[in-house]
Amino acid sequence: MTRSAKKGPYVDPKLMKKIEGKTPESAGVITTWSRRSDIAPEMVGFTFGVHNGRQHIPVLVTEDMVGHKLGEFSPTKTFHRHGGKMQKEMEQKKKEAEISAAKAARAA
Repeated sequence: MTRSAKKGPYVDPKLMKKIEGKTPESAGVITTWSRRSDIAPEMVGFTFGVHNGRQHIPVLVTEDMVGHKLGEFSPTKTFHRHGGKMQKEMEQKKKEAEISAAKAARAA
């Protein structure tokens, strides 16, 4: 659900206060728990430590990110892998191919 256009983007006032009057080089990593804040053009170049529930993930803001939420760049769930016999066979073939490529590189 997007925010109403007449309300405008939401940026946490505390977050804006943290970057106010600073340059991206001197600020370092700015920690924040405000995952719901939109990325404003003033934030470009800064590195934010966005909390994912367990730790702060460093996110370097670029111009392409303007208009998105900070939380989009700090995933909260870790994907391990899908299981099953086919998956194990595919991984085994991939591992064998890597080993044979490494042996071929050593021989050359």
